[in-house]
Amino acid sequence: MSAQQPDHPQSPTVMVMTAGGANPALVINALAKRFPNLRVVVEQPEPKWTITQRRAARLGWIQALGQLATMIAARLLRPLARRRIASILASAGVSPVIPPHVPVHQVASINDDETRALVTQFKPSAILLVSTRLMSSAALAAMPCPVINLHAGINPQYRGQMGGYWSLVEEDAGNFGATLHLVDQGTDTGGTLYEVRTLPDRGDFIATYPLLLTVAAIDITLQSVQDAVDGRLAPYEPEGPSTLRFPPPIWTWLANGIRRRIW
Repeated sequence: MSAQQPDHPQSPTVMVMTAGGANPALVINALAKRFPNLRVVVEQPEPKWTITQRRAARLGWIQALGQLATMIAARLLRPLARRRIASILASAGVSPVIPPHVPVHQVASINDDETRALVTQFKPSAILLVSTRLMSSAALAAMPCPVINLHAGINPQYRGQMGGYWSLVEEDAGNFGATLHLVDQGTDTGGTLYEVRTLPDRGDFIATYPLLLTVAAIDITLQSVQDAVDGRLAPYEPEGPSTLRFPPPIWTWLANGIRRRIW
């Protein structure tokens, strides 16, 4: 896409960094209506095997391969959720496609020099991460503005991945929700800006929970970015135990689905 200077010089530039997908596109659509100088940086997704190797070093190969199997199964089953996905999108009135007028810049990683060059060029007032790899300490230190993350889970109890799923497994449906927080050097450990909670429908499962939470978080995402642009962010430290979550291994997912109908 074009890398021209903004068409609205009086409006702040907001930058979204993502690895792509329908859920980030929903957020980008909403932001584009408020911030005409929106820029999108799309990185190449991390290879699944690279992620699996990293998890194996931390959790062991059995757990890592079991988690990989669950993510593959969830992706294969996603076509079965088309009707539910369409219902969620229709009820929220949102589109899973990035608007054609929004400039999109392709990079290898949000942590590489090309991304930093784009940030230097466009001087964003706020950066929002939606479904990216972790931003490195060096990259974060080079950012000239607040960096915010949309996390599909309530921090700090449901940091990491599949926060909505784990809240249901732990009989904590009151914390089925999403968090907007500042990015620091940890995994979903930065100060909380806003939280939102909702409830899944019977037709929801591990492949639709993130979409449901993304839709629920659109308003607080807009508010968080607006606060950053206006220089009035007010992060706070949430209470509760801090737990880093990973996708369930395939045997745990199947057991919870068969016995408890939590898919």
